[in-house]
Amino acid sequence: MTQQNTRLGIGLMVLTTFIFALQDGLSRHLAEHYSVFMVVMIRYWFFAAFVMTIASRKAGGLRAAAATSQPIIQSFRGFLLAAEICVMVTGFVYLGLVESHAVFATYPLLVAALSGPVLGEAVGWRRWMAIGVGFIGVLIILEPGFGVFSPYALIPLAAALMFALYGLLTRYVARRDSSATSFFWTGVTGAIAMTAVGIWHWEPMASKDWIWMITLCLTGAAGHFTLIKCYEVAEASSVQPFAYLQLAFASTLGIFVFGETIRPNVAVGVAIILSAGLFTLWRAHVKSKQT
Repeated sequence: MTQQNTRLGIGLMVLTTFIFALQDGLSRHLAEHYSVFMVVMIRYWFFAAFVMTIASRKAGGLRAAAATSQPIIQSFRGFLLAAEICVMVTGFVYLGLVESHAVFATYPLLVAALSGPVLGEAVGWRRWMAIGVGFIGVLIILEPGFGVFSPYALIPLAAALMFALYGLLTRYVARRDSSATSFFWTGVTGAIAMTAVGIWHWEPMASKDWIWMITLCLTGAAGHFTLIKCYEVAEASSVQPFAYLQLAFASTLGIFVFGETIRPNVAVGVAIILSAGLFTLWRAHVKSKQT
């Protein structure tokens, strides 16, 4: 068993969020010039190859990794994550990295809200209050009723809902399947789903953009590798709050690379969402200690 090292785990989580932020910036750049479906499809081809390589080196190989008594739910998880990535990348194109990630930061609150109906977990009044406060932050960012409301602002909110459901289903299948099995099904079923859709959107890519595409694939594999190592050396409750740094890294890219700005209402809304999200993580940690 790997020895627990919280400091190393935090460092790996920070590195992971930085890598994923780079991945988001690359995805935005490519999706501005090519079909989102094609970009995500190629990314998934590499991801599936990475997953299968990891699985083949473990005891039992690919057959052991693929063994599950929950193939329908595992497949749905894979399809859902692939769809969520397509939706989020679309949000990057229409809204930019700053505002997309600002709204997407609500996903821990959505996890808390949906954990009852999906997993049968009890959600106390404190966490329900935090969820309500968090969505006040979303309303501040979206500004409904002020000026012309853009429906594009709902894209990252839909992505957050999809990612929250994906996370809950991952916890559900973990009751009977190993993390290696879930990881295998995520990569393979996602690649199958994206190939079925993306192949119809294939278009020639410039040589310089293939360099960016290959870099995107490499960052995807690197990010998942560092995330796996992070959870191997530290408890999830200790490192999860640092996952919010992806918002900071992605926003920095948006501002300095893509010329985006942070509107005052977005800054206020993000502060409220982050506070509510960190509170729900803390309450979940306290509850796990009590049980």
